Amino acid sequence: MPLANAAAGTEASPRPASAATFSRIDVVSDAICPWCWIGKRHLESALARLADAGQGFEVHWRPFQLNPDMPRDGVERAAYRAAKFGSIERSRELDAQVAAAGAAAGLDFRLDRQQRTPNTVDAHRLIRRAGEAGGPAQQDAVVERLFRAYFQDGHDIGDRAVLAEVATEAGLEDAASFLASDEGVTEVMAEDSGFRRLGISGVPSFALAGHILFSGAVPPERMADAFRRALEILRARGEEGQAQ
Repeated sequence: MPLANAAAGTEASPRPASAATFSRIDVVSDAICPWCWIGKRHLESALARLADAGQGFEVHWRPFQLNPDMPRDGVERAAYRAAKFGSIERSRELDAQVAAAGAAAGLDFRLDRQQRTPNTVDAHRLIRRAGEAGGPAQQDAVVERLFRAYFQDGHDIGDRAVLAEVATEAGLEDAASFLASDEGVTEVMAEDSGFRRLGISGVPSFALAGHILFSGAVPPERMADAFRRALEILRARGEEGQAQ
């Protein structure tokens, strides 16, 4: 399933065919998705395995809202989760499952600290801005700090002051003024809608060279194998000179 038309005209859409295209991984993600943080750790491990075999990749983070109708200021988490899952007890059971899976990946989820479920449009704007300003490395730093701020520190990442602090920690300048504007809103919403039109309904979803390969925080060895096999297919199509 190609990503190329997910958000036509946006700067974050995949580039034309080139050597870099076939080493590009796009991760469709939401900043409040716990499996996306776990999936990020699994991806890092998978890419380390592939790097040992001489294959490098460039990772780009793309926007998806798990709660596209969330109010701008978010909602109180406990009440929202109780309504969504039927009871606060069921919500806590699910939180415990996430925490256990996170611990297995080396992550410390402190979901008991969370007070609000936020709207994530501004978080996605910030992630997009980081990619434009500092490339994949700075975008990765912002994504990592957003996950940590929400899942470990319990901060409200719908709060622009919190987001500006996250940006500063990641070395991204002028975030407060950027967030106070409407810059990037149209592009983020267009990408989110585009991914839904492509049939994406859950995250994380992972694409290589604009083609969705799998969704979910699958184990690192399976991720590495999927990327390896996808590269082989691209090369078999006569594009081996570009799939390096």
